[in-house]
Amino acid sequence: MSVGLVVNPLAGIGGPAGLAGSDGAAVQREALRRGGRPRASSRAVEALRVLAAAHAGAEVLTAAGAMGEDAVREAGLVPRVVYSASASASTSTSTSTSPDDTARAASALHGAGATLVLFAGGDGTARDVARGLPSGVPVLGIPAGVKMYSGCFAVGPAAAGALAASWTDGALPTVEAEVLDLDEELMRAGRPDPRLFALVPVPSAPGRTQARKAATPASEREAVHRAATGAAARMLPGVRYLLGPGGTTAALGRVLGLHTTPLGVDVVEDGRLVARDITADQALAAVAGRPAQAVVTVIGGQGFVLGRGNQQLSPRVVAALGPHPLLVVATEQKLIDLAGRPLLVDTGDPALDARLAGHLTVVTGPATASIYPVSAATAAPIEGDPECV
Repeated sequence: MSVGLVVNPLAGIGGPAGLAGSDGAAVQREALRRGGRPRASSRAVEALRVLAAAHAGAEVLTAAGAMGEDAVREAGLVPRVVYSASASASTSTSTSTSPDDTARAASALHGAGATLVLFAGGDGTARDVARGLPSGVPVLGIPAGVKMYSGCFAVGPAAAGALAASWTDGALPTVEAEVLDLDEELMRAGRPDPRLFALVPVPSAPGRTQARKAATPASEREAVHRAATGAAARMLPGVRYLLGPGGTTAALGRVLGLHTTPLGVDVVEDGRLVARDITADQALAAVAGRPAQAVVTVIGGQGFVLGRGNQQLSPRVVAALGPHPLLVVATEQKLIDLAGRPLLVDTGDPALDARLAGHLTVVTGPATASIYPVSAATAAPIEGDPECV
């Protein structure tokens, strides 16, 4: 069972930069100008190190340079390069690749014998990988993008590595998962409309693979308003709040009478809008040395509260918020739909994720709240693992 890897080097760079996505050369240039740092390669390394722990010295089919070879070498595995992009993109120092490069790399991995194609990126990368493969080839996403609405991702890099290790042993079934993507220009205009682009087989194990994002039905609008009203009642004077993206937090902005950004991070203090649509660096400066909390919601169907669409709340920002960094707001139905699965955090810092794990109070209405378990995505157990009790 051969594993292949393709990395979208600039996937996710627009998240911490407050750009709500990373598609297109102009957006990527702006993200770099705002101090954005690529993380897809490091997330791929994290996944591959788990694979290496189970299969030391294993060969991984991959693309040249930043599209995978570098990550494979850094993880201590052996790369077999089966695809090279343009000369400028296939070196270790370049990260300028195209969606067609991703599709062609995926096709080359399959042609060279990969029975599982790992990819590091977001929904756009998932779409390109699916486009490059014939129907029926198993894929698995290492989450490194901004949105990741699709159901073909592991819950975190370590989970992806564990799934890949089990796959090489022939121990995993597959399930059909949806590849979703949306027009980022429409999303930035406040009109997110995810579309289905493909159905792909994905290695599956409880706790390791994420669900697709579920939309909030129109019938839930009153419940969203009640949850937002409850969160507003809990906001304290003199505390600076970072309002994360999402429909429920946007409703909170309306309850407060503020013109907030539904897909960005805003700063609110004492009922007034201090700053709008900020980057991760600006968020860190906004909360330094003062009482502060981040207001976040639950991604419907997935359960993530950090690490999906709100990368402006970076590990440094969350760590700066103190011992109780999060005010979580969601409808009761979102919690019911999780069917007992815990909320998830995937900040990119495993130590911080472990510190956030435990239980959180989720505000669900003006006078209602739930105590709900929260887990680090890196620690999600897999049936048959020694740590699974």
